[in-house]
Amino acid sequence: MKTIRKTVAQATISYLKNQYVERDGLEQRFFAGCFGILGHGNVAGIGQALHQNPDFPLYVARNEQSMVHSATAYAKVKNRMQAFVCTSSIGPGATNMVTGAAVATINRIPVLLIPGDIFATRHVAPVLQQLESNATQDISVNDCFKPVSKYWDRINRPEQLITALPEVMRVLTSQAETGAVTLSIPQDVQSEAFDFPEHLFQKKVWHVGRTLPDQTLLEKAIALIQNSKKPLIVAGGGTIYSGASQVLKKLVNRTGIPVAETFAGKGSLNYDEPQNLGAMGVTGTPGAIEIAQEADVVIGLGTRYSDFTTISKSAFQNPEVKFININVTEFDSFKHGALPLVGDAKAILEQIDDKLGNFKVDAEYQKRVVELNSNWDGFVSEVYTERNEVPAFQGEVIGAVNSFSNAEDIMVCAAGSLPGDLHKLWRTRNPKGFHLEYGYSTMGYEIAGGLGAKMARPDSEVYVLVGDGSYLMMSQEIVTSIQERQKLTIILLNNDGYSSIGGLSASLGSEGFGTYYRYRNEETNQLDGSLLPIDYAANASSMGAYVIKANNVEELKAALEKAKTIEHTTLIYIEVDRKKGVPGFAWWDVAVAEVSEKTAVQESYETYMANKKSQKYYL
Repeated sequence: MKTIRKTVAQATISYLKNQYVERDGLEQRFFAGCFGILGHGNVAGIGQALHQNPDFPLYVARNEQSMVHSATAYAKVKNRMQAFVCTSSIGPGATNMVTGAAVATINRIPVLLIPGDIFATRHVAPVLQQLESNATQDISVNDCFKPVSKYWDRINRPEQLITALPEVMRVLTSQAETGAVTLSIPQDVQSEAFDFPEHLFQKKVWHVGRTLPDQTLLEKAIALIQNSKKPLIVAGGGTIYSGASQVLKKLVNRTGIPVAETFAGKGSLNYDEPQNLGAMGVTGTPGAIEIAQEADVVIGLGTRYSDFTTISKSAFQNPEVKFININVTEFDSFKHGALPLVGDAKAILEQIDDKLGNFKVDAEYQKRVVELNSNWDGFVSEVYTERNEVPAFQGEVIGAVNSFSNAEDIMVCAAGSLPGDLHKLWRTRNPKGFHLEYGYSTMGYEIAGGLGAKMARPDSEVYVLVGDGSYLMMSQEIVTSIQERQKLTIILLNNDGYSSIGGLSASLGSEGFGTYYRYRNEETNQLDGSLLPIDYAANASSMGAYVIKANNVEELKAALEKAKTIEHTTLIYIEVDRKKGVPGFAWWDVAVAEVSEKTAVQESYETYMANKKSQKYYL
């Protein structure tokens, strides 16, 4: 057997850069490169290996958490067919990536994490940044990645890499099992040389197939649909990852079956398809909520049924409701006691469309769905109507950006009050135009995610909508966007604090406590003094962004026109009224204090208990 002598780090990079994926005859390199911050634990190992492999480029980030967000966004836009490596130093550099790992795993997005680790020899211990334990020496902070990784391994000997790397790729390229993969490599092992088999570094193509379900179960599903009176499709992220949008459009246009979209699934159909009821769940549209309550057969298409989607298990009220779940992941396919169709969403929809024959829903049901779609679009038009108030109305800001953007552009958001409004209001015109990280609702994802989305689709304009709360948590990847010449247009909406939680707090009787950016009041000892003088525009400018201030929506529209002429990242700053929002139409289960001295809390608890009566077990 021929061998090549390489360090473990060199062998890792040499292997990864020769991994390819293929689906539907399209073959492409799986890894686009590596995001990293080099330091104690990886600079002489992975860093050195990257230095001698310029065809596997290093993108230097400003924060370890945010670089994982960028990698996640990139893979999401690429429909999980391409990914990034992220490498960090040991200790705090590693643990900074834990949140990013959770985001990737919860959202089922592939990313490979290579955190540096302490010495495998244990001779030099404790090293700088080492966590010591008096119960074992076989532990480091990298063990924190275990619950948020789909695969986790520690390479203590060079030859372990030979069997570990194929397992890494098996999980990353699996549409069913993908998520964060952590390969923890101690710093001394990274730099250790070994005679690796030459064929380890040959090109390998991983086929991503389109699996089909058990045909008996498929026939049962067809019978359920054919006997249904009010079927409903709940389109999740798997719809888009499998490229099923056109098949879905063909099916529902022909049969009249309505569709409601989750956050990850928004864009499965264009907004103006007559069968598109819009947003499903807590942040849903009236039509989607109404039809979900009556549905007798719910077809879950690539959804994991989060509590936002199911309105905390109260969305589906028909006592005879049955579920059919189409999902590449067996775990998700069995949820709600469903008839499970385990396989690829696109391939299964094609079979369903063929087997349903001439099935169509009742004409009155079809008419009602089309009217609900039209009525909601009319409501959105009213929200989008220019008012030019100061401070601005958030719905109107969304409308200005949505109307200005082109169909192929991408809007990125993640947390706060914006996602709920965007889920209801944004008029999607392509499956990748609506990019929301709401599986983990991660504050700080927005700008980093925007960078990853732009790197994945450089010809598209990327509009990042971010509130002041998320901006203050993680805005530094503005610098990376400047460094890599990846132009973002960031719309920063300032509502002086945590508007979303403020509204939730008020609804629970807690008066928005702790959600404003205010000075501490010496008299009350509470944070209810004057507003903090934060200059967001100056902050963004200091990182290299071109900054435009808009006082109202008319000025915002002019700013968007100007931003399109700027070649590097541009931030548009606008203040919005946190007390004026788009109405919500559904309840969300957030536990209320059972006893309280405050009347508002007592009243909220009574409402809470009344709403809980609508919750169901779907078995």
